[in-house]
Amino acid sequence: MATLTSFSNAPDLADDDYIVIGLATCFVKEDGEVHQVEVIEPIPSASLETLVQGIATSFKLACATTLGTVMNEDKLQIPPGFPQTAQFCDDFVERAIAAARTYKRRDAAKSLIPLGTTYTEFKYSTERKRVLNASRVVTKEDNVKQHSHTHKVL
Repeated sequence: MATLTSFSNAPDLADDDYIVIGLATCFVKEDGEVHQVEVIEPIPSASLETLVQGIATSFKLACATTLGTVMNEDKLQIPPGFPQTAQFCDDFVERAIAAARTYKRRDAAKSLIPLGTTYTEFKYSTERKRVLNASRVVTKEDNVKQHSHTHKVL
């Protein structure tokens, strides 16, 4: 039976609801240099099913735990086995709540990583770097040049 919820913005979730938290290698660009950072982020059920099948990912490991273990009274707790230097992703609480709902809808995904265990068999790769603070600047040179007859009636 579920315990009383402590999530005011998610009354349908309880402390003992299942969630998978992953440790990803990401990058931050500062002053023209790229620095590596480790980020803790929730993994929704559909993403987990894909990652377990062997697609390349920046996740080093994933831990199956409960919402109450990670989010305790508005405080985020780093799961056991994760480095203390790792940081939580932006919007972690909202993303964790959304991810927990995906496991409630898709019970079969819970069997991929049993509660309380850690999965490390991902196909880890940083070949395609996940840059967290990348921004795209659109310039006039980015415009597609059209042929001179494009808008003429011939």
